[in-house]
Amino acid sequence: MATRPIPCSLRLVSYGVYGFLYLPLLMIGIYSFNQARFGLAWTGFTLQWYQQLFQNEAILAAARNTLILAVVSTLISTLLGTMLGFGLHRYRFPGKGLISSAILIPVVIPDIVMAITLLVFYKLMRESLGGFELGLGTMILSHITFQITFVAIVIRSRLLTLDLDLEEAARDLYADNWQILWCVLLPLLRPALIAAALLAFTLSIDDFVISFFTSGPQSTTLPILIYSAARRGISPEINALSTLIILVTMTAAISTARWGVGKGSR
Repeated sequence: MATRPIPCSLRLVSYGVYGFLYLPLLMIGIYSFNQARFGLAWTGFTLQWYQQLFQNEAILAAARNTLILAVVSTLISTLLGTMLGFGLHRYRFPGKGLISSAILIPVVIPDIVMAITLLVFYKLMRESLGGFELGLGTMILSHITFQITFVAIVIRSRLLTLDLDLEEAARDLYADNWQILWCVLLPLLRPALIAAALLAFTLSIDDFVISFFTSGPQSTTLPILIYSAARRGISPEINALSTLIILVTMTAAISTARWGVGKGSR
């Protein structure tokens, strides 16, 4: 079947949408090489802002906190979310319908409401237990609370598409429950597990509101640092930092997409 050419009007609309989305990112990258520290006038090309960026202890500490927060919360939420999605899909128990509806709350509730709720909860815990201070630990717990929901939704959706005859065939071949889990279910769930983990990691890296309300003095992350710096005026170091974040994100997205296409073509 022959394909028809794309109408000119549709092309113009597409170019306009892409320009609206990506031109601001391009401008940030361009001005990260601008020699001028203040203003938008181009005064020359320089790499000094990137050099100062890697010499800034506050930015390096924020990057370290961000990675620790994202990696730890992703690992825990992927494990717990997978168990939750599997349990909701396979088993019947009292209150299953209520729990299935309740896990959607972090998806629809505004971040500011969830952040305030968590902050009040931590304050009550500090008053009742003592020594429960805000910091990286409370941020990890906070991120897990909303990451679990997305992981459970992805895993449960994948389980709905699996053929139960594969498990029955494995049982006919005298496979026990652990063998079915490791040799049948996990290989079939691998794409969903990777997608859920990447989604949880992205949500953690991207989060600002919940992190801002549940962070401590020594647990500043990159979004919080960028917000604090932007209130005093966008500096070239922030442009350089934003450019690096964009490049890392684009590289990860393109690599994941190419890896998925390569796996799907085999």
